[in-house]
Amino acid sequence: MAKTPTSRIDKLLSSMGYGSRNEVARLAKAGRITLDGAPLDDATKRLTVTGDLPTRMRINGARLDPLTGMVILLNKPLGMTCSHKEAGALVYDILPLRWRLRNPAISTIGRLDKQTSGLLLLTDDGDLLHRVISPKRHIRKTYRTTLARPLDGTEKDRFASGQLMLEGEAKPLAPAALEMLSQTEALLTVTEGRYHQVRRMFAAVGNHVETLHRETLGRLDLPEDLPPGQWRLLTTEEIARIFA
Repeated sequence: MAKTPTSRIDKLLSSMGYGSRNEVARLAKAGRITLDGAPLDDATKRLTVTGDLPTRMRINGARLDPLTGMVILLNKPLGMTCSHKEAGALVYDILPLRWRLRNPAISTIGRLDKQTSGLLLLTDDGDLLHRVISPKRHIRKTYRTTLARPLDGTEKDRFASGQLMLEGEAKPLAPAALEMLSQTEALLTVTEGRYHQVRRMFAAVGNHVETLHRETLGRLDLPEDLPPGQWRLLTTEEIARIFA
C-alpha cells in the first residue's frame, strides 16, 4: 500500500506561494495558520498531505488554495499578453500574487494574442495542459469574429474543405466550421492551434479580422456572467467538458 505523503508546513506553503519559508514561519508563530481550528505554531513540523487538506487548513482565516491541479477560467481582456516574461500587461497580473509564485508554476493552456479576448484557461497541471493542446485530441475552439469586409459566401466551403493553405506552410488546414451571423460577423470553429490561425485563415480568403473573441473550448463555454478581467476556478465536471 502506498504511503500517504508528508511535507513540512513551511515547505508546502512556500511552494503554494504563501511566502518564503521564513515568512511562513512568522505566520505560524503569529497563530495565523490553523488546521481543524487548532493553531499550527511550528512551521517545521511535518504534515500529512491529503486531498481534504484545503478544507481543513486556514491561512489568515481563509481556506487553503487547492494543492495541485488548479484550473482557472479567465475572461481575457484585450491588451494583455499570455506570457511570463514579456513587457507590458500580462494575464498573470490578474491572478492573486501567491498564485504567481506557485511551484509548479501556473501557465496558460495555449495562448490568445494581445488583441484577442475571451476564454483562456490556466493551470499548474502539466499533464492536463498537454492533453488540451495536443493536436491528437482535436479539441474544438470557437471564435466570434468581426471582419473588415463582407463575406462573399464561399468561405464556409473553403474552410470545411480541408484543403485551405496558410501562407508559409506546407500542410493544409484541417476542416473548420464557419457560421455566418451577418455579412461581417461569424463564428469559426477550429480543431488546430496554429500560430494566429483564425486571422491567417481569413487573410487567406482575402479578408481581415478586426475583432476576435474565443467563446468555447471543447464543450466548455465562457460564462455570460464572467466579465472581462475576471476569473474563477473550474470544477471537475467543467474540466471534463473540455474533452467531451
